[in-house]
Amino acid sequence: MNIYEELVARGLIAQVTNEEEIKDMINNGKATFYIGFDCTADSLHVGHFMALCLMKRLQMAGNKPIALIGDGTTLIGDPSGRTDMRQMLTEETIAHNAECFKRQMEKFIDFSDGKAIMLRNSAWLKPLNYIELLREVGACFSVNNMLRAECYKQRMEKGLSFLEFNYMIMQSYDFYYMFQHYGCNMQFGGNDQWSNMLGGTELIRRKLGKDAHAMTITLLLNSEGKKMGKTASGAVWLDPNKTSPFEFYQYWRNVGDADVLKCIRMLTFLPLEQIEEMDKWEGSQLNRAKEILAYELTALVHGEEEAKAAEASSKALFGGRGDDENMPMTEITINDLSDGVIDIMTALVKTGLCASKSEARRNIQQGGVSVNDEKVTDISAAFDADALKNGIVIKRGKKNFNKLILK
Repeated sequence: MNIYEELVARGLIAQVTNEEEIKDMINNGKATFYIGFDCTADSLHVGHFMALCLMKRLQMAGNKPIALIGDGTTLIGDPSGRTDMRQMLTEETIAHNAECFKRQMEKFIDFSDGKAIMLRNSAWLKPLNYIELLREVGACFSVNNMLRAECYKQRMEKGLSFLEFNYMIMQSYDFYYMFQHYGCNMQFGGNDQWSNMLGGTELIRRKLGKDAHAMTITLLLNSEGKKMGKTASGAVWLDPNKTSPFEFYQYWRNVGDADVLKCIRMLTFLPLEQIEEMDKWEGSQLNRAKEILAYELTALVHGEEEAKAAEASSKALFGGRGDDENMPMTEITINDLSDGVIDIMTALVKTGLCASKSEARRNIQQGGVSVNDEKVTDISAAFDADALKNGIVIKRGKKNFNKLILK
């Protein structure tokens, strides 16, 4: 099976500009493709994970990836999928975030011997002359067509700034520039980027009279149609300091029965033949499938050693042996105590097991919280410094743990 057919079989392809030409290019290693990553945080997250895996798959098939760090476009802010304007970041923050991205990408993509390129679009966006850009590039864009794009349509009622309105032009210019200077003939991105990607292919056609191609990746949604990659405490990050390998493992270990085989198909590098056998699994076998998914993805992001440690810790905890060596841990100081104690609702919020005290109260009242394996039903329960020095293991629900310790 060729790589394009494998991507289809794994359910990874959403839209393409010209299927036959794209199929020929990537099956024969003729694609120099790019995926852009705006530096809106200091770590990549699960939402970027599928894109990184796609880059890895295509590189393994002989194609050349360009990892574009969007430190220039981040200065503007992508309106796609937003109901309001993004927070404007300083150039120093963006530069720091870009360095963090670079280190994480190197775990997935082989940049040795020119097998892949990493670029920053500030290199060509910041020197642009505004009047020249308007005349040379702006004239190629129809405002009527731009306003029909989904990313702008959903913002028209609440308001769209002129700053953000320029984002499509900037992203299109990226493709136009790299097509000329790096031989980049294809762009990949999330399905919500389709309008911006078509802007790039059309700009290349109008300015250069040549064809370039675009392909969007299926968004990772659960069986309820919601984006995956979020927990009660926020995004699932690829940085181990923001989401520990154990927490990362547990996120995938806890996916729904209806989602586990789809995630294995779309995200892991297990052979399709093996996955097709697993499609027949049901009942308790799905728990084994979740362990496989969690292990494979943790190994991809954090390495085999961390994956083994997370797996062992998870099995020990849920097997009742109480091994908390690799459990996520939250450290507090004496300043976090009130009258020498910390109450259970504050502890649940501090550890990220609950997003708010009202959520914590609800979980306690519903019988979903325990400390050191003893159920807590009193919302005023509190723990003093002596208890906290050795650490207390707080559990919310069946599979969410955190050890709270006083330093």
